[in-house]
Amino acid sequence: MKKRIVFAGTPEFAIPSLLALLNSTHKVCAVYTQPDRKAGRGRKLKSSPVKLAAIEHNIPIYQPNNLKNVEDIAQLQALNADLIVVVAYGLILPKNVLEIPHFGCVNVHASLLPRWRGAAPIQRALIAGDVTTGISLMQMDVGLDTGDMLKQVNCTILANDTGQTLHDRLASLGAQLLTENIDNIENLPTTKQDDKQAIYAKKLAKAEAKLDWQQPATILERKIRAFNPYPIAQAELFNQTFRIWEAKVLPISNSQHSVGSIISCQADGIDILTGENILRLLKIQTAGGKAITIKDFLNGHPEYLC
Repeated sequence: MKKRIVFAGTPEFAIPSLLALLNSTHKVCAVYTQPDRKAGRGRKLKSSPVKLAAIEHNIPIYQPNNLKNVEDIAQLQALNADLIVVVAYGLILPKNVLEIPHFGCVNVHASLLPRWRGAAPIQRALIAGDVTTGISLMQMDVGLDTGDMLKQVNCTILANDTGQTLHDRLASLGAQLLTENIDNIENLPTTKQDDKQAIYAKKLAKAEAKLDWQQPATILERKIRAFNPYPIAQAELFNQTFRIWEAKVLPISNSQHSVGSIISCQADGIDILTGENILRLLKIQTAGGKAITIKDFLNGHPEYLC
């Protein structure tokens, strides 16, 4: 059965799923995305990636501030959609909206639910040291990622994965899972989530990006990877703030120094004593500069060699 689909999404993560639907036999009759936001130094209005994709493919676009307004709900009803597909939309769908499409609303979520419900499942999985994550295709209800499961697929988290690399693999995997199931999605069996196993993936805050040397090097290294490319880990070195793009753990300690001390500063890295083991910084960025290796940094600042 060819379906009329409303797609609701906002960031880059949603693009592969939208394109997968556009390449299917089904009709994407409208795209819902968050309103344009001011961004950048000039604070100019910026369209979401999903909006830009919709413009490119000549799809009608709707950008309500929320979905509680009577006019917005009437507008959605008039689209006569069989299904709403939600991928990182960023707005809560109230019960009366969930009931509008003939087959309800489904969500493509970047974790193996019920683990990591919420806004930042990719980064939280990295920080926690998870070795596996995945994509969940879920029938939506009024809760936050609490609906019945339709399908899941696993994805191995690699030792060098960053927030960006894992994001990209999961976005592609989500599109693939959607493609494989969209034709018969209304007939898929459902499985209830075990709420006792649920973990909340709270939204990233810039304050989290400041590294605390009291923490173990393993946790700090995970954060550096998880916060790449946003909000980027930060640390105070040489009386200035640096962004930290890459690091590795050295499974050794040095009791002769206090936590936070720079043990060594050579071309192969800057070694810092943490609450447990040493963290070797490999790539950093000064204010207004580019991300560079420690070797390149020291070539320009030989006074920091130690």
